[in-house]
Amino acid sequence: MAVKSDRKLKVVADNRRARFNYEIGETFEAGIALTGTEVKALRQGKATIAESYADSRAGELWLVNANIPEYLQGGRFNHAPKRPRKLLLHKRQIDKLAGAVDREGMTIVPLKLYFNEKGRAKLEIAVARGKKLHDKRETDKKRSWDRERARLLRSKG
Repeated sequence: MAVKSDRKLKVVADNRRARFNYEIGETFEAGIALTGTEVKALRQGKATIAESYADSRAGELWLVNANIPEYLQGGRFNHAPKRPRKLLLHKRQIDKLAGAVDREGMTIVPLKLYFNEKGRAKLEIAVARGKKLHDKRETDKKRSWDRERARLLRSKG
């Protein structure tokens, strides 16, 4: 059976700082409960998940501090831009994520907000551990060396 590699995803928001600030562990794809004006604002490509995180409350997972700005044509039916949004996962996945946060001191970090092939809004989340300063320096050093090596190889041949 072939692996799906060319999935049609419309990425709305990407958290590039998360890969720099955290060591990313296991990733999950979660649905997200949104209102109508939130979906319309996302379809316009407006969202920020850079400062957001997922939190476990009463057996449910919530996305906290994600900014989806108000939809301009929403009128009085508009939403609050930074309201907590419920993440839709299986109970077993929620228990696994909550256990990692409680026992191991991990964080649940959103990596990407996108629309899948069916047009549903999905959020890619990961269990992550914060990097220390020396780890961040090492990542930065490796990235700059890779850039320099590619530049040398291009100029050589």
